[in-house]
Amino acid sequence: MKAHFFATLLCMSIVFCTIEAKLEEKFSWKQLEFEWPSEEAEKEATSKGQYVPENNLPLGLERWNNKLFVTVPRWKAGVAATLNYIDLNTDQKSPKLRPYPSWETNTLPIEVAPQDAKTPSGGRLDADKPQSTETELKDNATIISTFRIQVDACDRLWVLDTGLADILGNPKQITPNSIVIFDLKKDKLVRRFNIPKDQTKDDSFFANIVIDSERNECDDAYAYVPDLGAYGLIVYSFRDDRSYRVKHNFFHFDPLQGDFNVGGVNFQWTDGVFGLAVGPLKADHTKDIYFHALASTKEFKVSNRVLQNETHVTSPAAYYDFKFVGDRGMNGQSTTEVYDKDTDVIFYTQVNKDAIACWNVKRPYDLESQGLIDSDSHTLVFPNDMKVDNEGNVWVLSDKMPTYLYKELDPSAVNYRILSGNNRDLIKGTPCEN
Repeated sequence: MKAHFFATLLCMSIVFCTIEAKLEEKFSWKQLEFEWPSEEAEKEATSKGQYVPENNLPLGLERWNNKLFVTVPRWKAGVAATLNYIDLNTDQKSPKLRPYPSWETNTLPIEVAPQDAKTPSGGRLDADKPQSTETELKDNATIISTFRIQVDACDRLWVLDTGLADILGNPKQITPNSIVIFDLKKDKLVRRFNIPKDQTKDDSFFANIVIDSERNECDDAYAYVPDLGAYGLIVYSFRDDRSYRVKHNFFHFDPLQGDFNVGGVNFQWTDGVFGLAVGPLKADHTKDIYFHALASTKEFKVSNRVLQNETHVTSPAAYYDFKFVGDRGMNGQSTTEVYDKDTDVIFYTQVNKDAIACWNVKRPYDLESQGLIDSDSHTLVFPNDMKVDNEGNVWVLSDKMPTYLYKELDPSAVNYRILSGNNRDLIKGTPCEN
């Protein structure tokens, strides 16, 4: 009792606080393994360099029914499958990943051999420009390499396929950047949309996708795809099956916030707009779209009505429709954010603090209103992606990505984790609580 009292006093004396770690570790891996069609298939892939265990790093996640999707981008050659899932009925702590929708759709159409030498200084910013090796796909459901995915209100899985393989080695642009949509009830492809080349720039890098949809208006869905490398936003209309590019100063990185220290690795990034969250539906049937650059501590927003009006949003008249929301403070850089309609809370990562934090959208965006949910320099080293499912579970994937990019991961240590916690339990006792 006395210990709890002093912990409470300490909690009241600082802005960010947490009394106990509330996220529970669900899965963990030293290295990723996959459910191959056969033992022979795994041996063959390993012998050909098509599967190099240490090159497989999980990055994105999403939950739908009993499937927990996990993405494995093709940073390096030897990634077995880029779009996968775990059956949540498993009792294994380090389950093998199952390719989705099939092994065939996760197989590269060209040979990509592992490099003898590693990228000298590591990291996307130091990687070579990709060589165009565009290949006609046998199946439009093929996914070359994906970072982030999202399930919409209509049981569709939206995948942002970068089309890039061996990003840190000898990068190849096998297909254009594409939005690939699956019907999860049928495990069938709904549509593949290639982002037009005139909407990409030399420095473009698309790694996230956020969906704006309502269950009773499935055809009116929109996808927002941030360009963290060339500081823009692609807006895609499902009904019109077309996209356009939006630019704004708020999409750029903050030059004072590009220094990172994560897991003993110091590095500098210039990543622009990356984290996005679709806010609550208002009385006028609009939603605010919250966003921030990765190399920044500032939060912004714009109405979805503005983003969905191509003529207006691509004109200078739209500049002042984008609003500054607030600042997360020192070391407040964040990879991702997600709005939870059950609690009116936006959950977000804090990569420089090995932490997960929260903010209630009904409150001012100031330091006093930010809540720290969990911080752990062991289990939350680079919390990379986060989602909230329909049951109010918050899912977090941490993956030590800076160590993977700039140094080497220890294959004898746990490197990748998926943690989870109940939304209301997580915000209890924080400024985010209703």
